[in-house]
Order: sequence, then structure tokens, then C-alpha cells
Amino acid sequence: MTNINRRTLLKSIGLASVGAVTPNLLHGERLSQPYQVKAQKLQTDVLVIGGGTAGVIAAIQAGRAGAKVILVENGSQLGGTTTTGGVNFPGIFFAWGKQVIGGIGWELVQEAVAFNDDVLPDFSVPHGKQHWKHQVRVNKAVYTILAEEKCLNAGVKIRFYETPISCSFKNNNWVVQTVGKGTSTEITCNQLIDCTGNAYAASIAGFPLLREAETQPGTLNFELGGYDFDALDKKQIQEAYLQAIKKGELSKPDFKGNIIALLQHKGDNNQHIAGADSTTSETHTLANIKGRASLIKHLRFLRTLPGCEKMKIVDMQQETAVRETFRIDGLYKITQEDYVTGKKYDDAVSYSYYPIDLHDEHGVVPNQLNKGTIPTIPLRALIPRNSRNFMVAGRSISSDRLANSALRVQASCMGMGQAAGAVAVLAHKSNKTPHEVPMRDIRKLIQEHGGIVP
Repeated sequence: MTNINRRTLLKSIGLASVGAVTPNLLHGERLSQPYQVKAQKLQTDVLVIGGGTAGVIAAIQAGRAGAKVILVENGSQLGGTTTTGGVNFPGIFFAWGKQVIGGIGWELVQEAVAFNDDVLPDFSVPHGKQHWKHQVRVNKAVYTILAEEKCLNAGVKIRFYETPISCSFKNNNWVVQTVGKGTSTEITCNQLIDCTGNAYAASIAGFPLLREAETQPGTLNFELGGYDFDALDKKQIQEAYLQAIKKGELSKPDFKGNIIALLQHKGDNNQHIAGADSTTSETHTLANIKGRASLIKHLRFLRTLPGCEKMKIVDMQQETAVRETFRIDGLYKITQEDYVTGKKYDDAVSYSYYPIDLHDEHGVVPNQLNKGTIPTIPLRALIPRNSRNFMVAGRSISSDRLANSALRVQASCMGMGQAAGAVAVLAHKSNKTPHEVPMRDIRKLIQEHGGIVP
């Protein structure tokens, strides 16, 4: 037996160990250390949190007016309810024969319609009680691409897949900590606009919020195919559907007890998901799961019926769209009475036009506005009490539940988003907080960018 000294033995064992843990690398491959979270600090004039309906317009307005802007969005695309939520029929921009909401939001809608060779509704024809006739269908993909392009052209720095975890006010600036995929970022801004739709930034900044004990249901938007609606035996289907509800196999509130409307519209905006809440990752996960579970359960049922055997899902949104969560307690709360009477405000910054539209387990019966009534939105409703350099735009503005059911729609959110963006720029440039900015300056800037002010 050959003698091997101790040093040689240890050396050979070491080489063997390395060989055991080192993979065979292919040409061009190299070993990399585990990814380290990138920590950084950024500074900007205006920070917009939430890239949905209001946030996109607020960011573009602030950028076009010369501010440095960062837009934080925890999803993968811009547009919110219109794109990710699939409610791709924003409205309403015209009231009683004249346009009341314009500006950057209307510019974006018009371009999306033109790019897809679509046709706008005839707004000169009164919609009567069928207000949806004045809503504008847009291609969701085109809309989100154009929104992103306009943000970038305005100099807006977009940060997808990030969410704020803290907001603190220091030395007349907001310091916001965000986390994302592989990032941890501290953003210092002079003016902060919460466009999350849930008043999430306002909440972690410490401002009190308002919420009902029971909120409106959400909707998972989808499209069905594989059947001929005209050839179906509607009476037989409705009877079978009601029997399934009676047996507890299906839930009546999911489609308001009317399966024929679901079939007629091939899905679309018909579903109701009770308690749908997008405030946190946990509540939004539950809303998504409930929406998809309801869809597949009803599809399995329908495929057992004559004429529906080949029914299929043609398209489905990745998220359940949510109608209602939290609202701020602002310097002024818009009430239902204010809204339906078209109350005038000295600090009105935009119009809103939509019926009172409260959804519940039985469906929705819109309460149309009286002829000639055009509600307005005061700046004070965008500002949380006891705040500085902070605004909220979108469905979380300060309002009671019934007023909010109308204010929450896209066109109205676009108008208040543009107003918030304009106010933020002026407040930053003049070293003021939003409610100190002169109204004449706000209205002038909004109008310079195509907006319509009361």
C-alpha cells in the first residue's frame, strides 16, 4: 500500500469537496451571489401613489407643468379600473348637451378610440335613463400603452411592482418608504398625491378614514363564448338556475338572480362579489379567488344545459374590480344632497356627472340627476384634515357613501386627478400647502392643459 502523508490527504479531500458542490458550468455561464435587495434614496417634487384612473392623469399633469414626478404603482400596468379591472368604458364626459370633463383624461380616451378605429357615441343625443349610452368603449391594451407613453413623455418616472409601507412628514416634505421586487426605496417629495383608490397612503400617513359597515360588491369582468344566445331556451335555463339557487348550489347575489342577463351580455360587467376589498394583499387575494370561483362554478352549471355545452371563457381580467373601500375625512365632505342639487363651491376644481349608483346584493337601480344638474368637486374634498402637502384624488375623496357611488366613476376621477396634479405643482413652486394655493392660479393652469373648470 502506498503511503500518503496527511497534507496530501487533506488537499485531495478539499479538491473532492469543491468538485462535489461546484456545478458543471456551460459555456458563458458563471456563478453569481444571491441577489441583494437594492436600497436607494430618491428625491422628487411630486410623488403620485397609484397608477389608476386618477393617478395617471395627476402624474401627467404635474409632469407637463414642469415638476419632477415619480409614479408608484404596485401592479404591472397603468389604468387601474379601466385596464386591470376591465371596466373599459369610462364616462361620463358630457352632460345636458355640453362637455363638462375634458383635459388630459379626455385626450387619452380620444386617442385610444382613434388608434383602435372605434367611434365615439353621439353626445348630442340625450341618454335619458340609459346613461351607459354616453360611456366610451376603449381598447384596454391601447389605453394602458398610451397612458404609459404619455407619462414617460411628461418626464414621469414610473416604478411598477412597488408599494408604500410608511409615510412621514419631515421638514415640510414627505418621506415615503416603498418596497418592491428586489428594491427598498426611500422617496422624499414635497407634495404627495394618494391615488390608490383605498386611501392607503393616507392611512399609513396617519389620517383618519371613513368606511361603511357593508361596502359595495366588486366585479370580475370576463367574456363568454361558444353558444348562440338567440337559440337558447331562456325559460328553461332561468328555471334550472333558480332551482340551483334553491338547492344552495349557486349564490343568487353573484348574478343578481338573472342568469339570462349574464348570457345576453356574454359576461362583461355583470358579476357581483360581496365584500370585495382591494385594500391589502390579503383582502385583494380573497376578492380575486371569490370572483374566479364564482365564474367557474356558474360555467360548470351552464355547460350542463342544452345549447351551452360548449360554453367557454374567451377572456378574463386578472383582478376583481372593486367599487368601494375607504374614503378620507377631508376639509369638506361632499354629501348626497350636495351632489344631486349641483351645489356650487368657491373652490370647485372639476365637474362630476353620473347618477347615484349604489350596488348591493340585489343589483343596482341608478338614481338619475335632474335635468340641468351638474355636480362639482371642491378642492377641500381632496385634502385630509390636519394635513400639509397631501391630497387624495379618485374614489377615496371625502364624501358620504351615496355621493361617492357617483363620484367614483372614471371621468370624474380623471377630472379630480388633473386638478390634484395642477395644485401639487403650484403648491410646490410657491412653497405652500394645497389649500393655500389661489384658486385663480389653479383654474388657469388646468385650463392651459385643456381641463374644464366650474
